[in-house]
Amino acid sequence: MTAWVKLLQMLFDVVLADLQAPLQRDPAARGWLDVVLSYPGFHALVAHRLIHPLYKAGIPILPRLLSNVSRFLTQVEIHPAAKIGRGVFIDHGSGVVVGETAEIGDGCTIYQGVTLGGTSLSHGKRHPTLGKNVTIGVNSSVLGAILLGDNAKVGGGSVVVKDVPANATVVGVPARVVMQDGKPIRAVPERPQVHMPDPTADAISRLQHKIAQLEARLTELEQGEATEEEAWSWVI
Repeated sequence: MTAWVKLLQMLFDVVLADLQAPLQRDPAARGWLDVVLSYPGFHALVAHRLIHPLYKAGIPILPRLLSNVSRFLTQVEIHPAAKIGRGVFIDHGSGVVVGETAEIGDGCTIYQGVTLGGTSLSHGKRHPTLGKNVTIGVNSSVLGAILLGDNAKVGGGSVVVKDVPANATVVGVPARVVMQDGKPIRAVPERPQVHMPDPTADAISRLQHKIAQLEARLTELEQGEATEEEAWSWVI
């Protein structure tokens, strides 16, 4: 009986942390009742908190069935085997996919359309591991058995296929590090508009140079310094 009480207490603490996450990170949240009633990401996490112990206990079929029911109701697909830490926030939620061997650390934030997917058909570790306080932007894909370090950030629409260092920001397809510890990586210095090249002025300058060459050649022809053959070679 004591073990069950302890398990329920732990479950309550984790769900409470999940409830506090949107209150702290979403300006649109209007209180705990708003989150409980209208946040599908929170609903999906609570369902997973109940389904995951069933999967760990070795109960067949039922965990997958319940996870599919949760996906139908929330549009968030979380495999029963996925490991998810405390205080995770799935914002909006639609289209989020979390694979079987994925691991999500405490305090992570995941936006809509994110995929934590695999790139292998093996039965071992094939999905990403997210450290603590990682943020994954909208419609991003994090693929393979890679590690995203603590406090890493993934820009929206990125495809991450390699490890990301802690405290780094990555963007692009494939994603590359653009900031590390708050400092830009190989940032391109800004050029004032007045110093930008003017393609029109360059074209006019080349045209003026060509006209000057033609005028000089015409002067030579008028003075009889060029033969008829040379004149035709210039025209042709």
